Formats: sequence, structure tokens, C-alpha cells
Amino acid sequence: MDTDSEKLEFYGGEWVSFLPFIVFLAMIILTTFHFGSISDGALWVPAYTALIVAFFFAKDKKLYANTIINGMANRDAIVPIVCWIFAGVFSRILRTSGLADGIAGVAASIGIKGTFFIIISFIASAIFATASGTGFGTIAAGMGVLYPAGIALGAHPALLAGAIISGGAFGDNLAPISDTTICSATSLGVDVPGVVKSRLKYALAAGLITIVGIIIIGSGYEGTVSTVDVAQYDPKTLFMLIPVALTIWIAIKTGDIIIATTIGTFLAGGTAILAGLMDFIQVDPSSGVVKEALIRVSGTGLDRTVDGVIYAGINGMLQVVVLALLLFGSIEIMRAGRGDIKLLNALGSVAKGPRGAEFIISIMVIFLSSLMGLNAPAILAVGPSFAKPLSERYGISPYRAANLLDAQSNTLVYSLPWTPAVIYTIGFAKDSVCPLTAIEVTPYVLYSYGMLAVMFITIIFGIGRYDNMEKGSVRE
Repeated sequence: MDTDSEKLEFYGGEWVSFLPFIVFLAMIILTTFHFGSISDGALWVPAYTALIVAFFFAKDKKLYANTIINGMANRDAIVPIVCWIFAGVFSRILRTSGLADGIAGVAASIGIKGTFFIIISFIASAIFATASGTGFGTIAAGMGVLYPAGIALGAHPALLAGAIISGGAFGDNLAPISDTTICSATSLGVDVPGVVKSRLKYALAAGLITIVGIIIIGSGYEGTVSTVDVAQYDPKTLFMLIPVALTIWIAIKTGDIIIATTIGTFLAGGTAILAGLMDFIQVDPSSGVVKEALIRVSGTGLDRTVDGVIYAGINGMLQVVVLALLLFGSIEIMRAGRGDIKLLNALGSVAKGPRGAEFIISIMVIFLSSLMGLNAPAILAVGPSFAKPLSERYGISPYRAANLLDAQSNTLVYSLPWTPAVIYTIGFAKDSVCPLTAIEVTPYVLYSYGMLAVMFITIIFGIGRYDNMEKGSVRE
């Protein structure tokens, strides 16, 4: 059956299509209250249970099952999963090579540490994400290199992780080649350069709030995890900056994280081997072997196992991959049950005046992106059918409506504990000196909250509501 055209009906009506999300979130809250925190792997249980509970409310059980499969097989699901796997291997090679120790050693030698390093990490992540248009690629690079280096320099762990995510959100919001930028512009029928130029003031304001927040929070923290002995780090690890720079350049030129990390993995692995930082392959290594290997074969006969850096990189992404597949099943159930349309119609009917319309557009895209854990699909759901007619009805600039869609869809989707961005981040941190839980990271994704504040202030005071109305550059 084709769930793209056939509606999935539930006992209780269209609102019941939200049940998987309701059960999922309820179980997360209950688990958090009872145990204090929840790991990324533990999120599988509420995500899976939610699909089971909703099954019994579906009128057509076979269609329900096919809908889950459609959601997991959807391109929106597969593309980020493939990106995560490739980026996971690349990041693992960089981490295992000791590059983070090299960066920490250089930073310590020139007096950079703690909160100052977090600010640099945010700015570097924001620049990379803006240039490459990839928030997840930025998180992979930042958590693989900047996070362990920052911990060694006494940085606040959760604040550092939040700063790296914040940089990714900044670039996702502002980059001309970002999928959110393209989706928001095309949804409202305006040119990409125009929306990027008009949203720059919002992104910079939220970025400044982020930096101020980092200074305030970080100033009260004294790192106690580890210290850096400048004389101890291996200078050869800095050779790994060459494949990092080349990978960033490729990501910027192609805008494709899979292409960039594929080439980057080859270059990083080759550089690490040539520099003597790791072996290509080890067969039956002795217990005294210290050096890592891209591929390691151990044991004999039926007990023979294969692991190594490549294996560890892929294995480290499995938890977020499984969670994403389960959540994409829930997203497709909501769509097939027309729950998203029901919600958008209900919200659209209460818009009164331009300010009310802007609030409703914001609430629509924030709610959907937060539930889905993805922003581009939420923009496409809200943009053409609701944001465009609402903005036309109340005389709001299409550039302003596009900016509302993009900016607001890059807020809570990067900070809520069940979203792929946060789960992806803690996946990189779990094998470090300072592993993190999703609940620990959520409060420190400061750009998300800064952008929320900026956009709602502009709505209240009408700032930017009529931007570029005189340009007449709306595309036919």
C-alpha cells in the first residue's frame, strides 16, 4: 500500500496520530524523574514502545505497519543516517590519532584555556557550518576534535558541547547552501541571497547572546577533569590538521558531507599511518600493543573478531541510527494520519493580525520541527500551505516569513533531549573523559534560546515585518 496517498485512520480521529510522540515524551519525562538522566540507547525503549501503543489505535493494522516502513525508508531518514556513519568514522580517526591532545597542547602553550576555548569553539563551529551548510557535519568535527581538547583545557563539558551544537545551528540558519535556507526561500518564493542578507542581523544577535552566555556560565566553572602538560603531546599529531583542512574545504566546495567525509577519512587514515600515529592493520596483536589500528583482527578460529578504529567509528553511531529510525517511523505515522495538517489548520484559524500571524507561523514550525527532530521537513509542511497565505493575508514581507520559518526551525530542534542533534552529540562524547547525557546538554545549547528570544522580540515590536517589500524581487 502507498501511504503517501492513502490516509491512515485511527480510532479517536486524526489527533491520535500524535500518540507515538505523546507516549515517547511521557516515557522520557517519567524516566528522567525516576533516574535523573537518560542515555541515548535508553531512548530506544520509549521510541519503540510508542510505536507499539499507537498500533492498537490504527484501524488498518497492515497500513500502519507499512507506514512505519515507509518512514524508515524515507530519504529524509536515510540521508542523515548515512552522513552520521561516514562522519562517525572520520571523527573517530581524528580522535584516535591524538589530534585533540596536539591542539590542547598548542592552545595551552599560548594561554588559551577554559571558557576562552569554548568561545573559540563556538566561533569556529559557526564559521564552518556557515561555509559548509551542514550542522551535523559541524557537530561531528567539533565533538571529534574540539571537545576532547577543551576538556583537557579545563572547559565546562556540557557548555562546550552546547557551544559546538550552537555553532552548527548558527550555520544551518545562515548558510546559503543550507537545506533550511533553500526550503524557506523556495516555500515563500523569494531569492536565497535576499533572505540570507535579511536574516543576518537575527543570527548575529543570537550569536552575541550565545557568547555572553558562555562567558557568564563559564566564568563560574573551574575545570577539574585533567590538565595539559605542554611538553608531553606528540607534535606529529598536528599533521592531522592537513586532512581536517582539506575536508573542510571539500565540504565548503561541494556542500556534501558524505563526499567530504569519504575523502577526509581516506586522507586522515593515510596521514595517521604515514605519521606513525596508528597502523593500517594488526593481526593477533599482543597484549602489550599500544598503537591503534584502522583494522584489528584478534583471536583464532570461530573466536576470531575484527575491530579497530573504523569499526569503533561505525559502532559509535549505532545508537543514534536506531533511535532515528524509530522516530522517523513516528513522523510518518503523524503525516499519514494527517495529524500535522490538523494541527496547522487549528493554529492557522486563530491568527489575528500580522503579529498574531507571525506568532502562529513560529509556533507551527517550532512545534513540528521539535517533534520531528528535523527542520527542513517542518519548513516544507508549514511554508507553502500556511506561512505564505498568512503572510499575504496580513501584508507581511515574504522575506520576513521565510526568516521566521528558518530561524525558528533552528531553535529547539537543536536543543531538546530527544532530537538527533543532541543524541548525535552525546554519541561522540560517550567514550571521552567526560561522557554526557542528553539532559545535561540541553540547557547549554545557548544559540537555540538566544534565537528564540531574538525572534519573539522582533515579533512583538514588528522588527523586519516589512523588510524588502519595495524590492519586488519575489520570484514567479
